[in-house]
Amino acid sequence: MSIENTPSSTKVSVKAEVLSEALPYIRRFHGKTVVIKYGGNAMTDVTLQKSFAHDVVLLKLVGINPIVVHGGGPQIDEALRRIGKQGTFIEGMRVTDAETMEVVEWVLGGQVQQDIVMMINEHGGKAVGLTGKDGGLIQAKKMLMPDKTQAGKFHDIGFVGSIASIDPSIVKALQDDAFIPVISPIGYGEDGHAYNINADLVAGKIAEILKAEKLIMMTNTPGVLNKSGELLSGLTAKEIDELFADGTISGGMLPKLASAIEAAKSGVNSVHVVDGRVPHCLLLEILTEQGVGTMIKSH
Repeated sequence: MSIENTPSSTKVSVKAEVLSEALPYIRRFHGKTVVIKYGGNAMTDVTLQKSFAHDVVLLKLVGINPIVVHGGGPQIDEALRRIGKQGTFIEGMRVTDAETMEVVEWVLGGQVQQDIVMMINEHGGKAVGLTGKDGGLIQAKKMLMPDKTQAGKFHDIGFVGSIASIDPSIVKALQDDAFIPVISPIGYGEDGHAYNINADLVAGKIAEILKAEKLIMMTNTPGVLNKSGELLSGLTAKEIDELFADGTISGGMLPKLASAIEAAKSGVNSVHVVDGRVPHCLLLEILTEQGVGTMIKSH
């Protein structure tokens, strides 16, 4: 058997091909910011957790600047169950009373954030956890949810906030010192209260403010699906509006795609809704020609 045909040489050839394919993407995105909304199965499956941490560290090492904004819905639900409460949602937003907000702060800003920080650091990165309070990062204001059936009627959903402003100074400072920011979606209002903000909204707004190259939203689906369950690999703002109108998009996907469109319209070069259940989905999306989800453009 000649050396060229050995199984090991085949593997080496494939590896070389993959690295060669990644080179133009590394060159194109070097020094650019990529905001990653981290959530879903990728946060709870141990193999996917390691894959995610590996990808984030590799991106940083090749000169791309990842920013992680994380969710934590399942972890919040589990913590609420332990104290005898059940989570309720209106239009994909968690109804948050004072007791629930305490749990949200403890779970997101404590347990979940620090788990992600430790995981990235264990894979050779230098991650730092932030909430909206750190460096005045996220100023929040109370959100009232409009009723879908009655014009002019609004629902009070408690300590749920919208974003009043974002000051990215601390994020930029961390990036300049080669750190990887890990951001919990908790904002603070002028009234001194903490507010639970949808992580998709925070990721989208941070991507806008920083004029990120990419916003990547990890989900538990192959991407955005039509009513037949087929993947829509590319969407425009107009097409997404049509999917909203006919009910194809609902629940937790509503704030995700609303944030995606806003980011795309506001200068983020590309927005991707990707399947977080695919190992190394970040590397596949950023450094190869293989798309693993839906790409969203403003027009």
